[in-house]
Amino acid sequence: MKWIKWILGIILFLVAAAFLIGFILHEKEPIGMSTRAADEMGQKMLEALNKTAWDSTHYVTWKFVGNYYVWDKFDDRVYVKTNDIETVLNTKDISGVSRNRDGLLANTTNEKAVKKAWSNFCNDGFWLYAPYKIFDPGTSRSIVELKDGRKGLKVKYSSGGVTPGDAYVWILDESSMPISFKIWVKILPIGGLEFSWEKWVELSTGAKLASIHKIRKRTLEITEIKGGMTLQEIGISQDIFTW
Repeated sequence: MKWIKWILGIILFLVAAAFLIGFILHEKEPIGMSTRAADEMGQKMLEALNKTAWDSTHYVTWKFVGNYYVWDKFDDRVYVKTNDIETVLNTKDISGVSRNRDGLLANTTNEKAVKKAWSNFCNDGFWLYAPYKIFDPGTSRSIVELKDGRKGLKVKYSSGGVTPGDAYVWILDESSMPISFKIWVKILPIGGLEFSWEKWVELSTGAKLASIHKIRKRTLEITEIKGGMTLQEIGISQDIFTW
């Protein structure tokens, strides 16, 4: 019986330690008023990123946390490959078709694969092009002061994606380029975690995308980032959206 008490003691210690660390790291979400100055700050950020070029980019491809994407921005289609499952997803109505090595998936199995592809696309895509979404429908912007004295552009999402209600505070450099954001999201119990936005890749169209996000000693890397006006421009020789 002593070993059971010993294990329970370790579990309680780990839970208490995790709670303490979370308490130390957690920051309350900063509150600000939506103002014209905040919108102007956001517009300068988009100018630095070349949003006009982003809007004109037809195809984008990238790979993140094992998921591979080819996005047809103009026709609201995205090809998603996760392990051995491929999905062609319609992002307007969240419909699509999936297959594995044995062929097309049917009924409930296909529905689950499509929903998973949609969730992955929303989450992984946000790490790629979140700066371009600061004026999306359902967003509000405000200038807030963080507890360390820095000022940032807070963007609150009341709708859209898979986790409405999330908030992000963008930290910009002197040229209005994003260098990091602090996040308050439902899926994380700790508010105010800060991730860098760095190692920017400029697409052939002129739009800019960050390929590295760092938080403390951990690095999240987005690879195979390409963008262009044709599939051939991003290294794809066939129509990947039609089976």
